[in-house]
Amino acid sequence: MRSTVRIAPTTRWRTYPAEAPHTVTGTLLVDARAPHPLLGGARPLYAWLPTSYASQPARRYPVLYMHDAQNLFDAALAFGGAEWQVDETMMGLAAEGIEAIVVGISHGEARRVREMTPFGASNLGEAYVATLANTIKPRIDTHFRTLPDRDHTTIMGSSMGGLISLFAYFHRPDVFGAAGVMSPALWPAHGAINNMVRRAPYTPGRLYIDNGAHEPSARGMVDLLRDKGYTDAALRYVYDRAGRHSEADWARRLPDALRFLLAPHVP
Repeated sequence: MRSTVRIAPTTRWRTYPAEAPHTVTGTLLVDARAPHPLLGGARPLYAWLPTSYASQPARRYPVLYMHDAQNLFDAALAFGGAEWQVDETMMGLAAEGIEAIVVGISHGEARRVREMTPFGASNLGEAYVATLANTIKPRIDTHFRTLPDRDHTTIMGSSMGGLISLFAYFHRPDVFGAAGVMSPALWPAHGAINNMVRRAPYTPGRLYIDNGAHEPSARGMVDLLRDKGYTDAALRYVYDRAGRHSEADWARRLPDALRFLLAPHVP
């Protein structure tokens, strides 16, 4: 099912193909050459629009920023043909009253690990977060009907994407009010994220963290966050007894994660 969304002729946003072999549900737009000034060059940027976006032109929406866009929406583009099914999940959550614009940020291929590692002189994690906060987010807020405040801005990813999401939440608390941290890679720079989080001020918001039984545990980070004052209302940890480090596992856990992260904000 597709809604009709008018795109300003001055933008480079185009409708992403839905016909086979593509597996996109709903309205997905793509800018094939979105600028990444701090990372060099340009790369595709994706925006999935809620089912009500076209029919409710006065409404504004929360925004969920997700890493590794190649794996989010389309099995034809995804690594090994396994996608997160973000579009199908959001369609289902709309029936529960949970809607958001989902922005997919393409990873840097061979530079992916460096871009998502925020520690060490040769890594680009801080530049990646700065690009997201200072270039991509303002562009999304300009072209789409967003709720731009931090309470309605979530960042989410898995593995290295989980690491950079947690970093972004504490590094740019002015921008991000929630983070989804799936199967996080907490090991870079000898676990430097632990010291960073330990030193950071308590930041109100929501944090979802998970891991499977067949991958490194995030319990140590969860304990650290609870020591900082994050209660069950602000922090959810999920231990998946069948979970492995895979797109299929993240897709399976995604609906409940988003129910927690995107639930209406209560001041």
